[in-house]
Amino acid sequence: MSQIVVIDYGMGNLRSVAKAIEHVAPGQRVIISSDANEIANAERVVFPGQGAARDCMRELQDRNLTEVVLNAAKQKPFLGICMGMQILLNHSEENNGIECLGLYKGNVRFFGKDLKNAVGEKLKIPHMGWNEVNQTIDHPLWKDIKNQARFYFVHSYYMDPQDENLVAANTDYGIKFVSAIAKDNVFAVQFHPEKSAQDGLQLLKNFTQWNGN
Repeated sequence: MSQIVVIDYGMGNLRSVAKAIEHVAPGQRVIISSDANEIANAERVVFPGQGAARDCMRELQDRNLTEVVLNAAKQKPFLGICMGMQILLNHSEENNGIECLGLYKGNVRFFGKDLKNAVGEKLKIPHMGWNEVNQTIDHPLWKDIKNQARFYFVHSYYMDPQDENLVAANTDYGIKFVSAIAKDNVFAVQFHPEKSAQDGLQLLKNFTQWNGN
C-alpha cells in the first residue's frame, strides 16, 4: 500500500487535510508525521500550514525537518497548502522579514492596509472566503476542475515568485496574485482544498494519483 505523509510541524489544519485525503484515496495509507524517516520514505508528501512564517520556520528547524522537507520537494510528488506554499520561496515580508526554505526565488508579500476593489471599496485583510481560481496552465492536478472554480482562502500574504513560469493559477483580490504554482514534482496552492467542497476534494484526489510528471 502506498503511503502519503502529511507533515506535522506543530502547526496547520493537519487532521482535516488527512481526513480529506483519506476520503478521496481509500486505497492509500495516509499518516500525519513529524518523523524524518517516514517523510523520506513516503511516496507522496503534503505540506499544509496556516499561521506565521516565522513560527513555521522555527518549528521546522526545531524538529530537524528543514532538510527532509526540501528533499521531498525535490524528489517526489509534493503538495504545498497555504503556508506550505509560501514557505517554498526564499523570503517573507512577515514580521520585518524572515528567511524561508528557498526552493524558489521570490518574496511573500503583505496585501497592505489599503487594498481596494475595482470600484474603490476597501477590502478586508485577511482575504477570507471563496474566490475564483484562474488556471494559467494545463496540469494533472486541474483534471476535472473547471477554470475559474471557486476555492476557500484565508491569508494576509501572497506569493510573488521571480520565475513567472512557476505560476499555475492566479486570483483577483484588489490585485492579481498567484494562487497556485507548479514545477516538476511540486504543486502548491494558496487556498485550502480540504475546505473547498467538491473541487477541493477533486484536487486532492488528483494529487493522490499523480506521479510527479
